[in-house]
Amino acid sequence: MRIRYAAPALLAVAALALTGCVNNDTTTPGATSTGAGVAKDDALAALLPASVKSAGQITVGIDPTYAPNEYKDSSGNPIGWEVDLMNAAGQKLGVKINYAVAKFDNIIPSIVGGKDDIGLSSFTDTTEREQQVDFINYYTAGIQWASPKGKTVDPNNACGLKVGVQATTFEDTDEVPAKSKTCTDAGKAAIQIFKYDTQDAATNALVLGQVDALSADSPVTLYAIAQTKGKLQPAGESFDVAPYGIPVAKGSKITPAIQKTFQALIDDGTYGAILKKWGVESGGVKTVDINAAAKG
Repeated sequence: MRIRYAAPALLAVAALALTGCVNNDTTTPGATSTGAGVAKDDALAALLPASVKSAGQITVGIDPTYAPNEYKDSSGNPIGWEVDLMNAAGQKLGVKINYAVAKFDNIIPSIVGGKDDIGLSSFTDTTEREQQVDFINYYTAGIQWASPKGKTVDPNNACGLKVGVQATTFEDTDEVPAKSKTCTDAGKAAIQIFKYDTQDAATNALVLGQVDALSADSPVTLYAIAQTKGKLQPAGESFDVAPYGIPVAKGSKITPAIQKTFQALIDDGTYGAILKKWGVESGGVKTVDINAAAKG
């Protein structure tokens, strides 16, 4: 996971629980997890590997804990703007999308091991991750910090602060550790990194005052700020824009089918309509690339 650009005007969000904690197991009004209105494209369907055609489905590893990108509705079903995109791709390919719910750090191993066909969980395409899998790039995003309302936090001067992140995200593995190293190299106190299994747990920690700030993908942070209804605020501007990618096994035969299908969704307007519905269109792309991180 890592970030993306999101417009400030996110969709309406669920109210906080009585404890003041965030619960992302609620359906965003107007959200849908279907690919309604998308017709099958036989030419694209013909690109699918024989094994997928035979199964009639694509198994997608997903960690639905990162609203509004991917999360669960009140019935436990994955929803979100990325889910809408993937379901639309399934409609165009004429196959079922089978979501295999897993922890984020288990998804790439499941793809490498052949358990899942692809992944979908706001993966930032990095050169390190490209050593394990290929990425089909479909969005760009940046990092956004948040702090308690009224508390000024500068992401570039956070030495000694407690910062919450979702474990194994880019913010956990790269961004915040790099900032902490800059602090210690200058003889200042390290950033204390608090790792949480889910993004809503990191948000709850900030709401409850257990950390001084959080770092997450910009749409995720802005969504969390909206959910807390005035308890949190953006800390600085978004930064470090990078591509999101769908991870697939190195050299997988499914890659051309997914790449061309997402490109078709862009070209026919479906992609733009979904992003606009969720208020995240500012991170949209015009061309679906492969392994963009390696290309610089």
